[in-house]
Parts: sequence; C-alpha cells; structure tokens
Amino acid sequence: METSAPSRQLSLALRIFGLIFLVGIYPMTVLWPSGWSWQPDQPAYLQMIIGVYAVLGIFLLRAARDPAHNLSLIWFTVWSSVVHAAIMIWHSFTDAGMMSHLWGDDAALLLVAAVLAFLTQRAQGAATAA
Repeated sequence: METSAPSRQLSLALRIFGLIFLVGIYPMTVLWPSGWSWQPDQPAYLQMIIGVYAVLGIFLLRAARDPAHNLSLIWFTVWSSVVHAAIMIWHSFTDAGMMSHLWGDDAALLLVAAVLAFLTQRAQGAATAA
C-alpha cells in the first residue's frame, strides 16, 4: 500500500518537531534566553520543561513511523501546545519583561500546533478518501 503525500508530510513534520523537542529546546534557551527561558533564572523549572519536551520529542519521532496509529499523541501535542502557548501569552502581557516570548517559545508552540493540526487533518482526509 502506497503512503499518501499528506501522510508523508505529516511524518516529516513529526520527525522535525520531534528532533527539535528532543535536542533543540536547550540550545534555544542558551542562544536566546529572553525568548525561550523564563526569568528569573529557574534551573529546576528549565530542567523539568526540557525533560518533558525531550520525552515528547522521542514519542513524536516514534509516531512518525505510523502517524495514523498515533493520532491521540499527535492531537495531544496540538492541544497541549495551544494551551501552553495561551498561558505563556497571558504571562507575556502581564509579567514585566516577558514580551520577547511572544516571538520565541509562544510563537513556536503555536506553529507546532498549527502545522500538526493542518497536516493531520489532511492525512486523515486522504485516508478516508482512499
């Protein structure tokens, strides 16, 4: 059975986001702390969030092998990213000095959610049509 183009695109997106979550979050906190690391410096919080996203990254990489059988994980990633971003956006506006997060981790989470939601819906539509 041939894999549809939308399913291949979803699989690629899952691999990209999986790798970013696995190995990209920490470097961004070092390279652009005002956009990725909440202040004041909280090493325990940072370790916790990096650990959670690294585990999510591993599971997204695994889900990329067969996205159709991992829809609950994909939709969890979409909706948890939206909720996480919404909370962070609120704090960007209410906590002094946190506006740079709107262009850093807030925007990144909304991008992850939008791309995965769009590609998942396309892949599900293609599977239904086939």
